[in-house]
Amino acid sequence: MKTRKFWPWVIVALGAAYFLIPLLATFIFSLRMRRNELSFDAYVSVFSDPKFFSTFGYSLTVGVFTIVVGILVVVPAVYFVRLRMPWLRPVMEFVTLLPLMIPALVLVYGYIRLYGSSSLIPFTGSVLGTDILLTCAYVMLALPYMYRAVDNGMRTIDIGTLTEAAQIMGANQAQIIGQIILPNILVAILSGAFLTFAIVIGEFTIASLLARPAFGPYLVGIGTNRAYEPAALAIISFIITWGAMAMINVLGRFAPRTSAKSE
Repeated sequence: MKTRKFWPWVIVALGAAYFLIPLLATFIFSLRMRRNELSFDAYVSVFSDPKFFSTFGYSLTVGVFTIVVGILVVVPAVYFVRLRMPWLRPVMEFVTLLPLMIPALVLVYGYIRLYGSSSLIPFTGSVLGTDILLTCAYVMLALPYMYRAVDNGMRTIDIGTLTEAAQIMGANQAQIIGQIILPNILVAILSGAFLTFAIVIGEFTIASLLARPAFGPYLVGIGTNRAYEPAALAIISFIITWGAMAMINVLGRFAPRTSAKSE
């Protein structure tokens, strides 16, 4: 019995070491900007760089719009599919998996060809248009995660009974979704929102090819001519990402555990 308990802990310890040792080495390296002593000079240099805050603020703004658009698109779609068109769920599953199968490079080149400055809808011909195009691209990238978070949330509530009760009270479809369905799946929506935020913050390919001042290209660009600041930025990005994951874990504890009866 002791042997059976020993080997699982060995595997867990090896897995933890596999992930934590490179992270610890990166952190220690980020502290060696000052010769022969440890310091936080690299972090001070990062936070004193105006581009850090401008690019992070830009990605944060785009991330908020991406989350809002994703919610407006995904929640009604999942609601109507689960309530009235359950036969369409396999199609929805396939469509939402496409962003995982299509490389971001192919996606952005398709956007540039369709919405370039010489096309019928020249989004890339202006800064605002390019920002809108970038937001749409991020909505597509985050679609698999937002869709599954919302779909799992819908499974925990009986949307059929809730809809019937709301219709008896005289509510229209917009009121049903906005005032009844949304509050009941808020934890699921927030989980999808945090995943979307993590994707937007670290994305490089689309933002770079659309020439937008996002945080991802800044992370890559600063690594071309500096040594210690990229290590500090890697630790900062890790903290931001895992902070979002921790929020998902905390919020998940408040999610309802009952299954929907309308399956």
